[in-house]
Amino acid sequence: MFPMATRRACPLCQDEASDFTIVDHVPYFECRVCDFIFADPSLLERVDRGEPLRRYDEEYWQNELASARDRSYGSSLARCAEAILYCRVPIQRFIDVGTGPGILLEALSLYLPDHADKLFGVEKFPPREEERSKHPNYHCADLKDLGLTFECGVCIEVLEHLTPQMARGLAAAMRVASVPGSLFMFNTGLTDYVRCEDPGYLDPYGRGHITCWSVKAAQRIFAAEGFVVHPVPGKSWAFVIERPLGEVGQEIAIGDRIWSAPSANLALLADSRMGTVMQILGRESARAY
Repeated sequence: MFPMATRRACPLCQDEASDFTIVDHVPYFECRVCDFIFADPSLLERVDRGEPLRRYDEEYWQNELASARDRSYGSSLARCAEAILYCRVPIQRFIDVGTGPGILLEALSLYLPDHADKLFGVEKFPPREEERSKHPNYHCADLKDLGLTFECGVCIEVLEHLTPQMARGLAAAMRVASVPGSLFMFNTGLTDYVRCEDPGYLDPYGRGHITCWSVKAAQRIFAAEGFVVHPVPGKSWAFVIERPLGEVGQEIAIGDRIWSAPSANLALLADSRMGTVMQILGRESARAY
């Protein structure tokens, strides 16, 4: 049980946050200043001390594999294609950050076999070895330790598991693994999504969803590492971070970039066997919301 209170200091901005809801006896609070929803700070502190609510063990991965496969051969492919179209620099390497067993890496390689050598995945808490991808670019490691840079990537259903301290660590790792112009797309239920569409997204013990972010909240984490945070039109469950190429504020709007992607990135989304299906998927998904 957790002590009940109607106010807590926001762990992002230290302003006063108020009650939002209670899930499995865990209070959640909301900060209207930085638009951040978070589980009881004492619970977040436990996680930061290395006492995770949910062990990433065999049981976890058994429950996760089915949903990971559904996403990887469906919506996550669309997020990858969108990110590649939004990126303004030629992509030499694309990464799935927090790839789990690497199913999305396998799916991408199936649809883009000509470019499998440019596709990477990294997972800090992998499942058993026999459940991991055999792709040569699947890595069991922390992103910051790979020693590689990436022009583009995705981070799908990861951020809601992280405390602010952990998110800062991820932002720092992404800074190390990026170059000017690098763009990464996050797929996570944002605060408007939780408030208006799916309050059940908050789940401290079953799914390990202990925080809920917004573009404004994400800016407090990623701006410190030199990233600009962009909303994605029509999507209450996604945002983009980008290392700017030039003066901040002069970027092409995210929604307009699908028509002016670098030729190298269009080529990355085409394959001699699979054709241009990934180009079409990216454009149609970007326009669908």
